[in-house]
Amino acid sequence: MYTLKLNLKARSYNIIIGSGIISALGKYLSRLNFAKDAYIITNRLIKRHYGRALTDSLANYGFNYKFKIIPDTEKSKDIKIAALVINDLAKFALKKRPFIIALGGGVVGDLSGFVASIYKRGIPYIQVPTTLLAQVDSSIGGKTAIDLSEGKNLVGAFYQPGLVLSDIALLKTLNRRQLSNGLAEAIKYGVIKDRGLFVYLEKKYKNIIKREEGALEYIVTACAKIKAGIVSLDEREEKGLRTALNFGHTIGHAIEAASGFNKYNHGEAVALGMLVASEISVKLNLIQDSLLKRIESLIGNAGLPVRILERPRKYRIFVEGILSKYYQDKKFIGSKNRFVLLSGLGRTKIVKAIPLRIIRWAIEKRF
Repeated sequence: MYTLKLNLKARSYNIIIGSGIISALGKYLSRLNFAKDAYIITNRLIKRHYGRALTDSLANYGFNYKFKIIPDTEKSKDIKIAALVINDLAKFALKKRPFIIALGGGVVGDLSGFVASIYKRGIPYIQVPTTLLAQVDSSIGGKTAIDLSEGKNLVGAFYQPGLVLSDIALLKTLNRRQLSNGLAEAIKYGVIKDRGLFVYLEKKYKNIIKREEGALEYIVTACAKIKAGIVSLDEREEKGLRTALNFGHTIGHAIEAASGFNKYNHGEAVALGMLVASEISVKLNLIQDSLLKRIESLIGNAGLPVRILERPRKYRIFVEGILSKYYQDKKFIGSKNRFVLLSGLGRTKIVKAIPLRIIRWAIEKRF
């Protein structure tokens, strides 16, 4: 088991990584200054797999609980779903001081954190991530959000959890596509910050796909260390350090939105976004084409798409759709775009005002 502290003064919290540790959740919660009423947001499948282990642990330490089941889809990050959850939470909270447990992947975590941030101007919550993507990335750092039809994560807040409990054993039930989804974010960390992690992924991707516990724990811990280090220095993305974590997300989010949030999952869209950003990096002579090919090879080996699969007669319409959603991205500063590009393996460069013709060219290169 490994415990990592994310240092944010009064908002500091621990990230605990290990196997089988969901059974100790009650013990860890008892050390926090929370009340005894847990409101657990999850989906039906996750509750079936892990609900009993979680509630047994809570009951052993005197916690009460209620489950709130949401649909297992990106579309649960919707303002209507958030309103339903808030109304249900308000009924549960009568004469109680509740805290929220986010038991699930990135969608559950984002929605739970958003609800926690706005209900009664903020109540405590913790993250119990059950997917590789959530354990390596989305459960850490306090970015919470819901989507609008105009784009992804447009309504949200910075709101830190009180604890992140990453149980590697929970990843054993993930299917191949879900594992690949998380590998996209792990690849991102290797590309932007850690050459050693990137090389490890090149050598060990088969072990990860086979769900070997040692390999999974290695990459979850490596990514958590990187993100915790960056967030501790630039919590609200005001110093430019945290911006590097958006590598691949600018166009990735646009691809998700343009496809109606149902064709590509987050990791698949980010993988494509990383390749678009890498194409632009080559075009601007920031990196060699050989590095782009290396990134493309690892993405493909991880079971992620390297091409945007659209029928030829429709792909130009889809390109324009991606560009339209891209223009609504929150990373714009005024009328100027802002891209995280590469200046080498493990190094990034923030570039503003990239001409539209280059962005369109890079997207079209991925068809």
